[in-house]
Amino acid sequence: MNYRHAFHAGNFADCVKHALLVALLRALLAKDKPFRVLDTHAGIGRYDLSASEAQRTGEWRDGIARLTEGAPHPALADYLSLVGAAGFPATYPGSPALIRALMRPGDSLLLCELHPDDHATLKAAFRGDGQVAVHRRDAWEAITALTPFPERRGLVLIDPPFEQEGEFDRLAGAIVTLRHRFRAAIVAAWYPIKHRAPVRAFHAALRDADVPDCLACELALREPTDPARLNGCGLLVANPPFGFADQAQAILDALLARLGRGEDGATAAVTRITGER
Repeated sequence: MNYRHAFHAGNFADCVKHALLVALLRALLAKDKPFRVLDTHAGIGRYDLSASEAQRTGEWRDGIARLTEGAPHPALADYLSLVGAAGFPATYPGSPALIRALMRPGDSLLLCELHPDDHATLKAAFRGDGQVAVHRRDAWEAITALTPFPERRGLVLIDPPFEQEGEFDRLAGAIVTLRHRFRAAIVAAWYPIKHRAPVRAFHAALRDADVPDCLACELALREPTDPARLNGCGLLVANPPFGFADQAQAILDALLARLGRGEDGATAAVTRITGER
């Protein structure tokens, strides 16, 4: 309940998550059939970069601000166009705003946010929008309560704050649950990379649970050896669309080229964690 994403909006981890999210949404849009998205940790929807929280950390200056310097890299052009249309550099769009910008009539969005103040802000932002439902409920409970979707296609975005012990275990459990109860869904789960041991254990848990068709899309700005520092991040994608692995690699390479500082151990990689079935 203490985590507030306003301090971190537009940082390098947001850029990784959101650039890949846009690519996944474009794959859903390639078919005429309607889809639904569940965003389990939605935040407030969009963020004022002049607010005290963003100014205090300045994390967006080493993230989205660097991506918008000069001509956009082709692999990032779609994402950056949406960020600009949402009001950057004054504001940065969170995942709810990016998803809503791409939805068609007939598509729908479920947003969950447990923090009372952030939930109130989020609900006000989408008041009167018949295609968006805003819930104040626990994300892990919502994953079972709100799936499968009646449309039988869509995406579940899981983006926990990782401020409590056991978050990797809960994340693995949620992916296992979703792959059993809603096999048609794309599942995208964000995670931090501080050091490698928790990430290796997370991937191993998915293999041990026999969860099929999982890709780990990871960007590390430096060798992940300091457990007190956010050295990188990943997006675990289960049931990825056809061709997504190559697209994700191009996006991550472009992000590393713009966001990297040339530190030892910086990498951009898409790794198959479990095989297709």
